[in-house]
Amino acid sequence: DKTGGGAGLAVGDLFINYGNGTDEVDHIIYRRESTGSTKVTGTAISTGMTAGVGKSFGVEQVLEKNSLFDVLGGNKAKFETVKGASSAIGLYKVLYNNADKSNVLVLDDCDTVLYDETSLNLLKAALDSSKKRKLCWNTDSALLRREGIPDTFEFNGSVIFITNLKFDNVRGKIKDHLDAIMSRCHYLDLTMDTTREKVLRCKQIVNDGMLNEYQFTEEEKEDVMNFMIANKDKMREISLRMVTKLADLKKSMGDKWKRTAEVTCMRRTVS
Repeated sequence: DKTGGGAGLAVGDLFINYGNGTDEVDHIIYRRESTGSTKVTGTAISTGMTAGVGKSFGVEQVLEKNSLFDVLGGNKAKFETVKGASSAIGLYKVLYNNADKSNVLVLDDCDTVLYDETSLNLLKAALDSSKKRKLCWNTDSALLRREGIPDTFEFNGSVIFITNLKFDNVRGKIKDHLDAIMSRCHYLDLTMDTTREKVLRCKQIVNDGMLNEYQFTEEEKEDVMNFMIANKDKMREISLRMVTKLADLKKSMGDKWKRTAEVTCMRRTVS
């Protein structure tokens, strides 16, 4: 495997089996599982993926599994997930906190970063292919002083950016920055366009333990999935969020859950 310097994801660590619609997100860094390594290195951007089909779940599940020994040893997990809006200085801070070689920063739906030039420049520096990736903050900041964060540091960590935004559709000045970022990392367009692909993805995540907290029997899990599949053309959406809604109804409504689901989870038909 190629594991040398630079920010690129090691060749042997990327395995995507998109053809059957089931393994796209889970295997971004899954290859390390088979080698017994607990470290994840390199950089990947997972983008353009259909909402609600488990991109965050898949990535975090693999990272948590790889951090198991750290957690059992009482050490801090070597990855951090940031969701929602982030300012440029906030991005600088989390990059500093995850600057070690074995650390992974997951930016999940932080699309504001992609529309801010300062944030994009920080990302470009963090993902650069040079042997030393040096980040600088040359503006006075009380926040950095208060938290003891230097105005320059070397970033040796890894970044996974998860977004529903399709980079190919972006226009204007920001596009040049995004093109520069795409050239520095692995760009994975994991859009699922067909109902079949979405159903297969939902099946996979449920099999991986998504509904374990409900303490359903295998038959009850199948009942939830079979209901969604049988009514796939009527459902408001086919997604993991819909699976969760149906599971919530089954858990709370007993035998009446399907009737309630027909009212709350299906589109109205106009005769």
